[in-house]
Amino acid sequence: MTVAPWIAAQNRQLLAQRGHAWLLQGPSGLGQYSLALELVRAWLCDQPMPAGACGECGSCHAIEVRTHADVCVLMPETDMLRLGWPLSEKAQTEIDDKKRKPSKEIRVDAMRDAVEFAQRTSGRGRGKAVLVYPAERMNAITANALLKTLEEPPGDVRFVLASEAVHQLLPTIRSRCIAHSMTWPESAPSLEWLAGHGVALTEADDLLRAAGGRPEDAAQLAQAGRSGKSWSSLPKAVARGDVSAVSGFTPAEVVDALQKICHDLYSVQVGASPRFFAAADLPGPVTAGALSQWWRGLVREARTVEHPFNAGLMLEALVSQAHIALNSGHRARP
Repeated sequence: MTVAPWIAAQNRQLLAQRGHAWLLQGPSGLGQYSLALELVRAWLCDQPMPAGACGECGSCHAIEVRTHADVCVLMPETDMLRLGWPLSEKAQTEIDDKKRKPSKEIRVDAMRDAVEFAQRTSGRGRGKAVLVYPAERMNAITANALLKTLEEPPGDVRFVLASEAVHQLLPTIRSRCIAHSMTWPESAPSLEWLAGHGVALTEADDLLRAAGGRPEDAAQLAQAGRSGKSWSSLPKAVARGDVSAVSGFTPAEVVDALQKICHDLYSVQVGASPRFFAAADLPGPVTAGALSQWWRGLVREARTVEHPFNAGLMLEALVSQAHIALNSGHRARP
C-alpha cells in the first residue's frame, strides 16, 4: 500500500523531533505499524528528505525486502509471518519441526536478541532501529528486558514502539518514550485513499463504517473479500436468524460484528447516531433489557472465542442468541 496522507503528515512531524524512543498510541486500524515503519525507513535512509525516506536507495530496498542488517523487529511470531519479517533461525526451525506453534506474544528470547542487536555496531553507518509492535504483547519479563535498554540506550540506536492498548504497557516504559497519539483521519480523505487502493466508492463507505472509521481496517476487509452490501444487510439478516449471513466469518469476527450491532442499537436508543451501520440498516425495536442481556452474553463469548470449539456450532449459537435479542421488541408489544 502507498503511504496514506495522514501517515505521511505524522511522519514529517515526528522526524522533526529529537529523541531516542517514540511511542505511537491509539486504537487499532489507525496505522501505528505503518507510521513506525516509515520512521524506521527515514532514520536509516541513505538519502533522507524532510518528508521521509527516499524510497529508492539501498537502505530503503533492504527494508522493503526485510533484509536490513540495522533493523530489529520485535513482534509476535504470528505477526512477523503475516507481515513478511523473517523469524530467527531457532524459532523457524522449532515451528517447521512442529515443536510449537508461532507465538502470539513477543517472546523473551526475541527481546534478548534485540538487546544484543542494540549493542552491535551499525552495519551501514546510519545507526540502528528497533521496531516493537504491538508493544502491549510483551509479557512482564520481556518488557523489563526492554526497559533496561531504554534506560541506558546505546548511542546510535533508536526505538519506536507502536501500541493499540497503551494502558497495558509498564508506566516506566511509557515515561521513557516520546508519546504520539495517532491522528484519526477524516471520512473524505479515507474514502479517497480506499478508492486509490481499488475499493469501489459504493463499497468503501459501508466498509469504512464496518471498520469504525479506520481506513486500514477497511482496506483489509476489502482485501479479505468482504462486501459493503453484505455488511449493511447483516443486522437484519441475523435478526431473521440467517446463519448464512456470517458465512466465512471466524467466531471472533462474528462476536465483533454482533457487538457492533448491539453498540449501534444502544446509540439509537439514547438518541445518538450509529457508528458501524446506517440507521436504516438496523432492526428494531429492541428492548433495553434484551440489549443489556445480549451485550453481557457477547462479552462472555469474547473471553473464550479463541478456544477450539466447533466453529459451525458456535456460529449457529451466536446467531440464535442475536435472533432472540433482536426480536425482543416484537414479543414485548401488547
